[in-house]
Amino acid sequence: MTVTEPPVAPAPTPRLAARASAVGGSPVRDILAVTARPEVINFAGGLPAPELFDADGIAEAYRAVFAEMPARALQYSTTEGEPVLRAALAERACARGLVTAPDDLLVTTGSQQALSLLATALLEPGDTVLVEDPCYLAALQSFGLAGARVVAVPGDEHGLDPEALEELVVRERPKLLYTVPTFQNPTGRTLPAARRAAVAEVAARRGLWIVEDDPYGELRYEGERVPWIAAHPGAEDRTVLLGSLSKIMAPGLRLGWLRAPEGIRRACAVAKQAADLHTPTVNQLAAARYLADRDLDAHVRRVAGVYGERRDAMLAGLPGALPAGSAWSRPEGGMFLWVRLPSSYDTTALLPEVVRHDVAYVPGAPFHAGEPDRSTLRLCFVTQTPGEIAEGLRRLGAALRERA
Repeated sequence: MTVTEPPVAPAPTPRLAARASAVGGSPVRDILAVTARPEVINFAGGLPAPELFDADGIAEAYRAVFAEMPARALQYSTTEGEPVLRAALAERACARGLVTAPDDLLVTTGSQQALSLLATALLEPGDTVLVEDPCYLAALQSFGLAGARVVAVPGDEHGLDPEALEELVVRERPKLLYTVPTFQNPTGRTLPAARRAAVAEVAARRGLWIVEDDPYGELRYEGERVPWIAAHPGAEDRTVLLGSLSKIMAPGLRLGWLRAPEGIRRACAVAKQAADLHTPTVNQLAAARYLADRDLDAHVRRVAGVYGERRDAMLAGLPGALPAGSAWSRPEGGMFLWVRLPSSYDTTALLPEVVRHDVAYVPGAPFHAGEPDRSTLRLCFVTQTPGEIAEGLRRLGAALRERA
């Protein structure tokens, strides 16, 4: 007689790492998935306007690379990045007042990867990181995945307060300060020159890494350029400057870089070897060819001119769309402005009703490392035309009036 053994239930798979369970996904990405319908006027994303990409110029750069060096373009490259691209990026940094050699740079797969590499190279679980309040969402994700304790530095409409920064450095003994001092995401504000000098001085005197993220700085519509924190005396040996071609050329290239002192740059290179070996060779060579053959600065001026008109359209429409008692920023550049509704409004709870009116924003609460301000929201003004912005604000106003 044959005896059939009862089936054995399979054992469960091992659990995910605690850090993967503790850190949520990006609320912006979640909102974009919900609002993908073409009829939605989406102020939630942080996407450059695709009609302004220099698609012909970029395509020509790729054609030239494949015509002249196909084997090199399709081959592995060095972790640090293609020398011709690092030389071009260093030249641009020098032109903006920061003496930079090609070997000071590490090319990354978007500047977002630079944040991840720095978290790997600098942070142990439990280390403290100081950030602006509110703060760039993906930076909070990177530091959270590293197991860091994130503490917000108090500030005002001009940015973080250097005196409050020093008090926190003394009390919390952080590893680094992360800041987007120019046209900050999400607020659009710019840290004044005097505060930048003070931040550099605090870092030098108290022993602190500064991670200065600058993806938007070239998108200026008015006012004068403010020098990088990295260019201030005292910051030379303790500032990591992040840059990107995403907002000024095209995000699909996934090209960023970090400029850092040798020790931390070398540690980031080792971390990058473990992550992806190197950033795609063909994209690096095409970007370098574009920078050699085209006038990127002229292209950026054209883009900034259009974005400035779109910012003005949004600023013009906000008074009629928002309830009495609202306030908003007036950025001199970048892609975003920040809105604070009266305290009775919860922009997270309100969002589903707003989306039913075929318009969207990002609630402000997820941008806060500390106590969230639930009456805030972020609007991106660069992706839509002035006419679309006016219609989107009309829809937003109708949704807010229904709530009232």
